[in-house]
Amino acid sequence: MASPAVISQPRSSSKTESYVDNKRKEDIRQANILAARAVADAVRTSLGPKGMDKMISTANGEVIITNDGATILNKMEVLQPAAKMLVELSKSQDSAAGDGTTTVVVIAGALLKQCHILLSHGVHPTVISDSLHKAAIRAVDVLTAMAVPVELTDRDSLVKSASTSLNSKVVSQYSTLLAPLAVDAVLSVVDPAKPEVVDLRDIRIVKKLGGTVDDTETVKGLVFDKKASHAAGGPTRMENAKIAVIQFQISPPKTDIEQSIVVSDYTQMDRILKEERNYILGMIKKIKGTGCNVLLIQKSILRDAVTDLSLHYLAKAKILVIKDVERDEIEFITKTLNCLPIANIEHFRAEKLGYADLVEEVSLGDGKIVKITGIQNMGRTTTVLVRGSNQLVLDEAERSLHDALCVVRCLVSKRFLIAGGGAPEIELSRQLGAWAKVLQGMEGYCVKSFAEALEVVPYTLAENAGLNPIAIVTELRNRHAQGEINTGINVRKGQITNILEENVVQPLLVSTSAITLATECVRMILKIDDIVTVR
Repeated sequence: MASPAVISQPRSSSKTESYVDNKRKEDIRQANILAARAVADAVRTSLGPKGMDKMISTANGEVIITNDGATILNKMEVLQPAAKMLVELSKSQDSAAGDGTTTVVVIAGALLKQCHILLSHGVHPTVISDSLHKAAIRAVDVLTAMAVPVELTDRDSLVKSASTSLNSKVVSQYSTLLAPLAVDAVLSVVDPAKPEVVDLRDIRIVKKLGGTVDDTETVKGLVFDKKASHAAGGPTRMENAKIAVIQFQISPPKTDIEQSIVVSDYTQMDRILKEERNYILGMIKKIKGTGCNVLLIQKSILRDAVTDLSLHYLAKAKILVIKDVERDEIEFITKTLNCLPIANIEHFRAEKLGYADLVEEVSLGDGKIVKITGIQNMGRTTTVLVRGSNQLVLDEAERSLHDALCVVRCLVSKRFLIAGGGAPEIELSRQLGAWAKVLQGMEGYCVKSFAEALEVVPYTLAENAGLNPIAIVTELRNRHAQGEINTGINVRKGQITNILEENVVQPLLVSTSAITLATECVRMILKIDDIVTVR
């Protein structure tokens, strides 16, 4: 009798697949989570003002010393696809807010750890993913409720937030100098017509070796990291300058194709040379005729932008020449000088020139730079001249300054400040934990895990500062439960204080975008159940 039952078994299973191999999917998920967590742990030690710096040695032998999460991850050779997502995550935080690139990766790592625990308890990934989404939306609301509005006229608050950003960098001892500098640079390029938009391309950072970071300054005008052309004794200083930016070449014309011209007798040779001279002289007379006395010449690919002969004639005409101006700087230069680039000698007219009080060559460190100051009706741009004793410090100073500029830009576009020092994360953890108790079913568990994961930021801050993390985080929870919202870890004193009074503040946008981006990334990693390699 048992035999028909045995036969009917496979038939029913072919209609409804009763057995599916789930082991592989779990393995893939686990591999993804572990790889991504390994990346997060790599940058975890560099979080906060007492975080360690990383030394990156690239394949071509250059060395970078940095504390910036985005830079570290960018240079890391990450091969695992899920771990690459964390690198992309820090990049997107860098473009959205500019600061908090380490925080966002650390939060994502902590969330993945909690998800791993939930998955091992048998919670379905989709359930976790949806709950994380709800929790993230709720978290942004909580943060917005804690934020303090700020006005652009309140320069002190802007400087405080910029210096908070700089304090966790290698050049933190110069934050008193660089923070006001960053604030002034951003405020000087804000357009009154569009007060919410700041284009950081209007702030040009010029790096010059020599001196110390203390010698960094903003220049109202233009700075070129090259010397004026000294060939044939041309001028190196020009007052009441009339400046032309040219994109054509002051050199004899060449044929478009490779070919050689055979000259048989001397008279023809002389004619060629004479023609060349007349051609160049004709150009220079046109230039001189408009009253122009400073030329900025764009780098040329096809042929030499200037020859020795043309430089000689330009020097005789008392025209200061700066050659090899990069193509991508042209837009910035013309915007600053309020002039138009000239693409052809036929279009050379006086109305296309820019005017400045002084163009001069200045010795700086071991090289020379050209400064243009006193520009008439100058465009809304600023140049920052960064100095440093060696290349590593110089590069890191530039990266740190960029972060500070981004922080001020965040405040211009979204004018709210929030406390730093792990205070918002603990507050979020407390409020979400309370909310999780109200929720039903699996959601409550997942939100509770999300709340626990956020404690990683204060925990890591305390750990990196050499404090006892468990005692500090427990005390923080206690203080927040008593309603002291702005209490955080004061890393300098090694104790718990009101962080707003200690001037440790950051823009709201940095915190909110960190949480939303980290959650999105974790949700994506959770939903992947198979990796298909295509050869």
